[in-house]
Amino acid sequence: MDGNYITRQEHEEFSRRQDAENERQNRRIQLLEDNMRQINALTVSVEKMAVNMENMLLEQKRQGERLEKLEQEPAEAHRQIKMSVVTALISAVVGAVVTAVLMLL
Repeated sequence: MDGNYITRQEHEEFSRRQDAENERQNRRIQLLEDNMRQINALTVSVEKMAVNMENMLLEQKRQGERLEKLEQEPAEAHRQIKMSVVTALISAVVGAVVTAVLMLL
C-alpha cells in the first residue's frame, strides 16, 4: 500500500508548484485583460476619429458649395452690370434715332 500514497513533503512541493503555476497564469490573464482594455479603448478612439473625419468631410463639402456661390456672385454682378450698360446704350441709340426721326418730320 505504500506505493499508492505520497509523502507530506511531496504533497507540499506539489501544492507549491500548483500555487506558483496559478500565480503565473493569473499574471498572464491580467496582462491579457489589460491588453484587451487597451485594444477596446483604441477601437473606440478610432471609431470616434472616423466619425469626426466624416463630419469634417461633410463640412468641407458644404464650405465648398458656399465658396462656389461666393465666387459666382461677382460674375453674376458683372453680368448684370454688363446687361444694364448694353440696355442703356441700346436705349440711348434707339432714343436718338426716334428723336432724329421726329425732328425730321
